[in-house]
Amino acid sequence: MLFLKSTSVTKAPGIYEVDVAAKPPGKTFGVFMATDPDNPPRAVLTALAELGFENIYQQPYVHKDKGKVLDMHFQKNGTDLFNGWKTEECAVNLAAIDTLFGNVGIKITPRVMSLAEAYA
Repeated sequence: MLFLKSTSVTKAPGIYEVDVAAKPPGKTFGVFMATDPDNPPRAVLTALAELGFENIYQQPYVHKDKGKVLDMHFQKNGTDLFNGWKTEECAVNLAAIDTLFGNVGIKITPRVMSLAEAYA
């Protein structure tokens, strides 16, 4: 679940927060989004699916400010060991993610999770 300060401000229509993160060693990234379930970002969700990202988790909850949130996680299998991304796939996929979210005004900063965060 992403940390949200408020549900009164969105980064783009229907999107409260986006995190692009990888478990160590950090070559295969997932997309984690906190969305507005009453106003879903349909174009972004469709574009993610077209890029090959599958929704592997979603959980609705009510934020402390009483706003509704749908927490969503997406992943895309690669051709490396354990469906991971090879270096070339990583570069292509991160560029596609950056373009997709850049087109709706969201700046993406991919990161590698800590071990504690990745396996909690």
